[in-house]
Amino acid sequence: MSTIWKRKIDLERLNATSKNTLIDHLNIIYSAVGDDYIEATMPVCHFTHQPLGMLHGGASVVLAETLGSVAANFCVEEDAYCVGLDINANHVRSMRTGQVIGRATPIHLGVSTQVWQINITDERERLVCTSRLTIAVKKKKNDKQTIKANQNGH
Repeated sequence: MSTIWKRKIDLERLNATSKNTLIDHLNIIYSAVGDDYIEATMPVCHFTHQPLGMLHGGASVVLAETLGSVAANFCVEEDAYCVGLDINANHVRSMRTGQVIGRATPIHLGVSTQVWQINITDERERLVCTSRLTIAVKKKKNDKQTIKANQNGH
């Protein structure tokens, strides 16, 4: 099987991009990279709970969008970058403790759009949330902000 990645991708690089971001704040840790997927974990605890003491759906969406958006940016050449256009999520199981594992896999890798499927499971591999993320693929301009975003893998 050939890889979908067009840029160097590894766990050390992925986790380094999270420093001082929402990803870092929610303690999302990239945990696996395969030929056509990336995975990350997120704790289910007080800072990812909603007021009833369960995993907040918004936290699941942050995990899903993080995985899909970051993966998308590693699937384009250096002269392009990716941004989210639309995300939906179906929350199918509640959780109060432990950790969730998200896995992003591509459904479509086009020139101008990408579509990613992100499944979030519990530690027993039961589905907690399923999400679909649509990405816009943009061409870079030669400005400092875009160059900095590229250096960070976003």
